[in-house]
Amino acid sequence: MNTMIKDIESHWSAISPLLAIRNEKEYQEAVERVNHLVDEIGDDEQHPLYELLDTLGTLIEAYEEKHYPMSDCSGAEMLRFFMDEHSLTQAGLPEIGSQGVVSDILNGNRELNIRHIRALAKRFNVSPSVFI
Repeated sequence: MNTMIKDIESHWSAISPLLAIRNEKEYQEAVERVNHLVDEIGDDEQHPLYELLDTLGTLIEAYEEKHYPMSDCSGAEMLRFFMDEHSLTQAGLPEIGSQGVVSDILNGNRELNIRHIRALAKRFNVSPSVFI
């Protein structure tokens, strides 16, 4: 056994519970852990724990895709969801445009464009793909 494997093995019992999400309890613990890491690290890719944050995010995403599959929905439906979650009115989204523009998008009379999608992804801290 080489030195690297021995070193990993000596720490594995402490690390391995962080890297497995097999049930709802472990999922909730992982989400809480990620939230604490995000509070500590933010978007500092140079932070020593950034890779752990990234890995946990990937594990959580895989668990959610398997256990909480999202039905296909439109960008407008996602926008409505985020507006409800953040108690926003149509006038509360100046990065999209006027209240009339937001209304048109929500009513299906207008599509979200690239500029809208980028602004919304930044505002709600999500991937732009959420709105596509």
